[in-house]
Amino acid sequence: MKLFKWTGPLEEAGNLPEESRALLLNNDQEVLVLQEAETTNLENTIAYEILDQSGDLPSGRFAVLNNIPVSENGREIFEQRFNNRARLIEAEPGFVAIRVLRPIDTDTYVILTMWEDEASFENWQKSQAYGKAHAKRGTEEGVDQRPNIFPRPSFVTTYKK
Repeated sequence: MKLFKWTGPLEEAGNLPEESRALLLNNDQEVLVLQEAETTNLENTIAYEILDQSGDLPSGRFAVLNNIPVSENGREIFEQRFNNRARLIEAEPGFVAIRVLRPIDTDTYVILTMWEDEASFENWQKSQAYGKAHAKRGTEEGVDQRPNIFPRPSFVTTYKK
């Protein structure tokens, strides 16, 4: 299964084929369309392989996309980290879904989480489970400390229904 991501100005979203609008969200700058399928008829999408998933994306109301550029040399290490994740996020109040996405034509992985609302996501960030899931960050054991894995800084984008 793949996930296709389309982003663009709000006025262009109205021109998208009705069947392609599987999940439509927006923020102050753009519209985001997410479509889980084997193929898409959407033009100008970014395609990802779904490495790991839990939950139902369309049930969420607040999406967080952690966009993480990973070098070719770092892909195996990065994917291994997510294959061995603690899976604590799934038990958090307000959690709806997660997708760990491997890029097909770019170097930027996406960790997509869906929440009932923005407050649920903020509560997750303050939780003990978040602290445990990110405990190795910044330490010698953390994947973020390995050389030549991340060619550029990661960035987060958020969208609402």
